[in-house]
Amino acid sequence: MGTPAAPDHNRLRILVVEDDDTIGRHLETGLRSNGYAPTWSRTGASALAEATQTSYDALLLDLGLPDLDGLDLARTLRSRFPDLLIVILTARTDDIDVIAGLDAGADDYLVKPFSLTVLLARLRAHLRRQTAASPAEQPVRLGDLILDTAARRCTLHGAEVSLRPKEFDLLVLLARHPGTAVSRETLMAQVWDENWFGPTKTLDVTMAGLRRRLTQAADESDRPCRLPRITTLRGHGYRLECCS
Repeated sequence: MGTPAAPDHNRLRILVVEDDDTIGRHLETGLRSNGYAPTWSRTGASALAEATQTSYDALLLDLGLPDLDGLDLARTLRSRFPDLLIVILTARTDDIDVIAGLDAGADDYLVKPFSLTVLLARLRAHLRRQTAASPAEQPVRLGDLILDTAARRCTLHGAEVSLRPKEFDLLVLLARHPGTAVSRETLMAQVWDENWFGPTKTLDVTMAGLRRRLTQAADESDRPCRLPRITTLRGHGYRLECCS
């Protein structure tokens, strides 16, 4: 069972899923001393129970759990809690492992051993972007697609399109520069963090997911759909092509 954190509604709740006692205790202590409210679970089953009972702002997930596959747990929690920030913490360094983690729904991927300072900086950057709403900004229309940045909702002919947080942020950033080439560096800096040290494949995997969800939404609609097209600019970045 996990070590429960005292409830504190003024602090962000972080669920730590780590079976290594040394790392788990280090994370729990470090998070609490930096103003977060951590809960430490040593197994996937206890983490799943915790996430179901309590609303968490972020999940720090080790992949090598004793009872459940970490990637399966990430997929399950992502499907149940679309807005949950998921950061994978693992010793796996191969590109295929990074891609698998991001495809499973992770927003970030940090390789062990990692610096607590870097982890905290990543958390601040992700959480800041998730809560930085712009109430005065008008919804953006892209053909039959509407982006409501204040409510963080994407709709197609009135039906909501379920996008992951980073997919939504990418689409909004491109929509703010229609017809303009946006570099990979700009996308990584503004959607993730200007001090990003992770794999740049994060951008490609997230972009692929965004395209896939938009296409799926159009296919499931009972009306013809005009969608913006995201063009890949090899060696540079991406460009959003406006609908005619």
